[in-house]
Amino acid sequence: MMTGKVSRWVVIAVWIIVATILTITLPDVKDRTSNNTADLPADSASVVADKLIKKEFPNSSGIPALLTWHREGGLTEADLAEVQYLSKELTENPLTQQSFLPPLHEIPLPALQGSVSEDGTTFVQPLFFKENTETAVLEKNLKIINRIVTERVGLDPFKVQTNTEKLSLRVTGPVGISVDATGLFSGADFQLLLATVILVLVVLLLIYRSPLLAIIPLIGVGFAYLVTSPILGFMADHDWITVDSQAISIMTVLLFGAGTDYCLFLISHYRSELRHHESKREAMIAAFKDSSGAIAMSGLTIVISLITLLVAKYGAYHRFAVPFSLSILIMMLAALTLVPALLSVFGRASFFPIVPRTPEMEESRAKKKGKTVKKHKEAGRIGNWIGNIVTTKPWTVILTCLIIFSVLAGYSSQIKYSYDILSSFPEDMNSREGYKVISDSYTSGELAPATVVVDTDGKDIDLADELKKMNLIESVTDPINSKSNKDLQSYEVTFNINPYDIEAINSIPDIRSLAEKELKAANISAVDEKVWIGGQTATQFDKRDTVKTDEFMIIPIIIVLISLLLLAYLRSVTAMIYLMGTVILSFFAAMGLGWIILHYFMGVEAIEGTIPLYSFVFLVALGEDYNIFMVSSIWRKKKTMPIKQAIREGVAETSGVITSAGIILAATFSVLATLPIQVLVQFGLITALGVLMDTFIVRPFLVPAITALLGRSAFWPSKVAIHKEKERAQ
Repeated sequence: MMTGKVSRWVVIAVWIIVATILTITLPDVKDRTSNNTADLPADSASVVADKLIKKEFPNSSGIPALLTWHREGGLTEADLAEVQYLSKELTENPLTQQSFLPPLHEIPLPALQGSVSEDGTTFVQPLFFKENTETAVLEKNLKIINRIVTERVGLDPFKVQTNTEKLSLRVTGPVGISVDATGLFSGADFQLLLATVILVLVVLLLIYRSPLLAIIPLIGVGFAYLVTSPILGFMADHDWITVDSQAISIMTVLLFGAGTDYCLFLISHYRSELRHHESKREAMIAAFKDSSGAIAMSGLTIVISLITLLVAKYGAYHRFAVPFSLSILIMMLAALTLVPALLSVFGRASFFPIVPRTPEMEESRAKKKGKTVKKHKEAGRIGNWIGNIVTTKPWTVILTCLIIFSVLAGYSSQIKYSYDILSSFPEDMNSREGYKVISDSYTSGELAPATVVVDTDGKDIDLADELKKMNLIESVTDPINSKSNKDLQSYEVTFNINPYDIEAINSIPDIRSLAEKELKAANISAVDEKVWIGGQTATQFDKRDTVKTDEFMIIPIIIVLISLLLLAYLRSVTAMIYLMGTVILSFFAAMGLGWIILHYFMGVEAIEGTIPLYSFVFLVALGEDYNIFMVSSIWRKKKTMPIKQAIREGVAETSGVITSAGIILAATFSVLATLPIQVLVQFGLITALGVLMDTFIVRPFLVPAITALLGRSAFWPSKVAIHKEKERAQ
């Protein structure tokens, strides 16, 4: 259908019409993103605790913004007067969704000075907003605060360096973090898209040296995005899914990387067939027949891997599932319909100025110009060399690869993980600078204290003294009784370390155990149901547990599903086992190498805790893509030639296109490493390294060497015909 004189234009027209209608009638997904959606399940301990705290202790409800006033030489009375002026102004003219503001303007100036840090440089003014306030509203409110203070002091306090003698103001805490996180992603979208398009275009031009051929894959990706975006926008508009900016950013990279790969595999086959068929239509039919199965299979592999994220309990994982899988599914359809139709329209002109022709066409053309025909070599020298190595010295290749991967994989066990959202921000980000000022001037735990609530059953219990004895606790407030339930008491616990540090996170079970122990000592029953711990540290503890639970659940599911797909496609248990084994080993090696670079060369102390599952989903699915394309070539050739020859020719045939595809895919993921968001830098680097390992080690060396070593056993129990010629040492 994609090759007919009329039908090819029908296919192109259908894509144009569908993309146009969807773009006009449905909202763009970027207009329906939500960046403050909860990541933890509603039944998580910290979520239940925070809900109870907001209900029973309303004075502590709301999202806090910590306005951090700082002057390196020491705050003056005039500076504190500005704090009081802002307090008075916001009390008389509350900001949108403002819920609570301590009346600092009613406090005598000498008393206010008592709340300044011991070194006299810093004062923290808390401001609370209602729960579920949109980030856009919070951002607008911070701009109003900025304007009020700027008009009073005569300069922008948000831009004043915190290490100067001038008065500076930073907004940190949950509000500052939320606003900064949204700003990072909103600024990164266009930068990421532009960089990815330019990168893919340049690499395609270098590979094919054909302007038209460099543009055709981008057209396919562009139409896939134009169709995907409004569909996702429609789904988000009807609350079927929730989409955040981070998911859209990575989805864009995935579309360009994987989508271009699919186009390259088809283009490579088409170019090869144009050297055997004078008719461009017959060449496309043959190319489509040889490549469509592998393209569909690899696309389904990624789609199924990504859709498994729907079973995740952690919200960020869950939100990735539909955008990623849908975008790849639509891109796969574009690669199997739109791109073949475009290539059929342009034919050999697609490859201009290096146009592929049949030997007869070349000879006829040469005669007209009075030149000698140059014989074309189907496979490059490097591809032939690799094919010979893996078939003549399989043990050497396998052992070398396993040693390299094992050493690198060993470093993956040394990785330290962080759940500190601030560590993902640039050091000069407003909220991160505010946190540093607080941690330098006060105790760092004041940024995010924990709240411990206990049900005393009406008995006289005071946990404050016992909580203060814990090593990581700086201070504990006196108990506050709930107005609606006198049996409930709350304590505000301040850590003496960063409340996002692993040590603080690990202390949550200890705090709970201590509280339960004291309740037991007072002869209170069912103590496990009468202790609640809220706050950011408790939230990070639940995040870590939820992420780990998802890893243990999703990773096995992905392995099983991809294994079944491989088994159905190749009809070989043996091949399924070693193809899965190689990409899993490659994943651990990529994690290890990523840690070496991030930790020992870039000074990263810990990587974000969600990175392992993100990287696994992409690397295993994308790694199998390359295996499928290369192995499908070997499978096809083994029907007409000895196995070792099939391996040599299969490796040589696919080496160029898979290498090109791997470079493009790795390059697109590496674009993420240019963004000022550490979680994307880490994910982009590790994924790019994994793709390069699959491209230059697993696919050309390890998998073919294992196939050569196993011989006929590599296809067991496949019944597909194998060439009966006696195997010789070739």
